[in-house]
Amino acid sequence: MSLPKYGAYKPSGTSWLGDVPAHWNIRRLGYFFEERREKVSDKDFPALSVTKLGIVPQLETAAKTDDGDNRKKVITGDFVINSRSDRKGSSGAATQDGSVSLINTVLCPVTGIEIGFAHHLLRSVPFQEEFYRYGKGIVADLWSTNYSEMRNIVLALPEVREQAVIASFLDRETTKIDELIVEQEKLIALLTEKRQATIFHAVTKGLNASVPMKDSGVEWLGEVPAHWSVLQLRHFAYVLRGKFTHRPRNDPAFYDGDYPFVQTGDITSAGRYIESFKQTLNERGAAVSKEFPSGTLVMAIAANIGDVAILNFPAYFPDSIVGMVPKSAVELQYLYYLLIAMKAPMLQTATVSTQMNLNVDQITSLSAARPPIEEQNGVVMFLDAELAKVDALQAVAKRGIELLLERRSALIAAAVTGQIDVRGAMTQAVLGSLEAIAA
Repeated sequence: MSLPKYGAYKPSGTSWLGDVPAHWNIRRLGYFFEERREKVSDKDFPALSVTKLGIVPQLETAAKTDDGDNRKKVITGDFVINSRSDRKGSSGAATQDGSVSLINTVLCPVTGIEIGFAHHLLRSVPFQEEFYRYGKGIVADLWSTNYSEMRNIVLALPEVREQAVIASFLDRETTKIDELIVEQEKLIALLTEKRQATIFHAVTKGLNASVPMKDSGVEWLGEVPAHWSVLQLRHFAYVLRGKFTHRPRNDPAFYDGDYPFVQTGDITSAGRYIESFKQTLNERGAAVSKEFPSGTLVMAIAANIGDVAILNFPAYFPDSIVGMVPKSAVELQYLYYLLIAMKAPMLQTATVSTQMNLNVDQITSLSAARPPIEEQNGVVMFLDAELAKVDALQAVAKRGIELLLERRSALIAAAVTGQIDVRGAMTQAVLGSLEAIAA
């Protein structure tokens, strides 16, 4: 969609806005809003969460406190924004009455502003950057912006009727973009399912559909090729418990890349291999950590149970990781795919205390099917080729989402700062709707 600019512009006097349409009013935020500071209980006003998707009923994952009587009141039509820099972008117009934690700033519109327009303006990337520029703090992740600073941010707004037109345009266009994003996300989910199903079939049924089959006697396996061996995992690999290393927290060598420390959630972030952390990991490791050599297959046994990757360099891990080295009748790459297929039975075997956990005995007692080594190599070659196609399609879909999000952000920023004139676009949309109704 190609949209025109306004006919005439004037300087806004502030760098985040630049030049704005000549007929727009330039005033500080405190002219349009006042702060709502009333304290209420979540017994009377239901708890709300301030998220990057807007204001929603309190999420199950939200941190709960016993101080439910010490919250800020929110009324439908208020705008709420999280003041902390580590929650940048968490804001939105409230669509229901409720209460939010004290870390949030609640704005009540008083004059000259339409809340639908405010929802887009105050959530736009340029405004968010200006909002945090007005803040203060000791370190970046504790940086916050209070209303006393926020109220001085310069805004440029048209009259309320034009604000409503811009808001309607953005609602319509962002809904279209969001629907496209949902379609891409569905495609990614389907491809993920296909990836898992392809791996599962290859390591449980093999590649030759005409070979005789037998009952494995193992529920998750079902029938397997008759000439495959059904064995416990202890016959597939040696489980390394890891060499524990004690290092003082102030030992810089432990954190500078010579001794990379890999977190549980990182083991699949680079795909099949962990190979990109040697030069990039600088985070602090645990004072007591497991050391595994290059070539170890590492697997999470807590939190992200069953996530696996092959280690391409010596590294340190927390206690929630075990290492595996295949025995002579098993190929490393085949073991990698096999363990991916076994994630479901691992989760069923795990015990629950404060979180789900697997121990070495539980892992090694699970059963799987082991084909001859030649067939293992064939399965690996097949899966490498098939999954490369799936991964390529997923990469295209993910890039498509990135581009759509960039388009969404740029469109909102341009419309709410007057860099494009959407009034004609809305007129055409209304005329098109009337023509469709008449037809």
